Amino acid sequence: MMHKSMLHAVGNTPLVKVNFKTPASIYAKLEYFNPSGSMKDRSALYMIETAEKEGLLRPGGTIIDASSGNHGIAVAMIGQLKGYKVIITVSEKISQEKLQTIQAYGAQVIMCPSTAFIEDPKSYHSQAVALQKKTPNSFMPNQYFNVVNAQGHYNSLGPELWKQTNGKITHFFAGAGTGGTVSGTGKYLKEKNPTIKIIAIDAANSLYSTKGNPKPYKVEGIGIDFDSEVLNHNIIDEIIPVSDGNALPMLKILSVNHGMLAGPSSGAVAYAVEQYTKNLKPTDCAVMIFGDSGRAYLTKNYY
Repeated sequence: MMHKSMLHAVGNTPLVKVNFKTPASIYAKLEYFNPSGSMKDRSALYMIETAEKEGLLRPGGTIIDASSGNHGIAVAMIGQLKGYKVIITVSEKISQEKLQTIQAYGAQVIMCPSTAFIEDPKSYHSQAVALQKKTPNSFMPNQYFNVVNAQGHYNSLGPELWKQTNGKITHFFAGAGTGGTVSGTGKYLKEKNPTIKIIAIDAANSLYSTKGNPKPYKVEGIGIDFDSEVLNHNIIDEIIPVSDGNALPMLKILSVNHGMLAGPSSGAVAYAVEQYTKNLKPTDCAVMIFGDSGRAYLTKNYY
């Protein structure tokens, strides 16, 4: 397929069967085949183009946002292609590869301390909000609190999965960080077939899973650490917490046994799915989201 630009190459990623020991059909949606390497291309492009249509982002402007890595990479790539200046605030727990990738796309990076709560004035989100307020002609996609985030996946990932599975999907598993992927895709799938189970994967040490007493965790890209309208609890049938101790060992299993070099959040999702298979029937078709590639984490020695 020939594309006009990298922006037109977003989406249409492969769906590949994974042979977990179950009679049900399990597929991994390999989102690391998106142009900048993750599923965040979908939501970032949708938020930016929606802002352009609404006049919130004008020529010569600056895009500012907070990111644990992949969203920042996507915004950096898209922003540069569209001619905007891009500034990304990140937490110090970001992988070296993600940090360097954001910079490779020409964006400015501001490193912020890792904080327990997103409301902390020192957090990477709070610093992005403050910077955007004082920067003329700037726009903040605000992936954590902008419901357009979920709409991006509703309009892209949802229809794609329905088409690729010929409407046979019965279970959808996705990591929950902002909640955009699981909520937007889940909403589309539920509208097509209300019996489809939508299952979110959370970090076991998140604010949500610890009932307000979060602890540090290593897995990036998941973790319900704040209340936001982006995460639509009405769509989600179940939230499964997964610990670092269960998520990270899955990475070696996925790469060696299945040929899938996936990121830590994918390890969490895969672990949850493997545990969940005892609930599946032979006629079930489950899809799990592998949000990014393990190449972005090699220096962390998870593999």
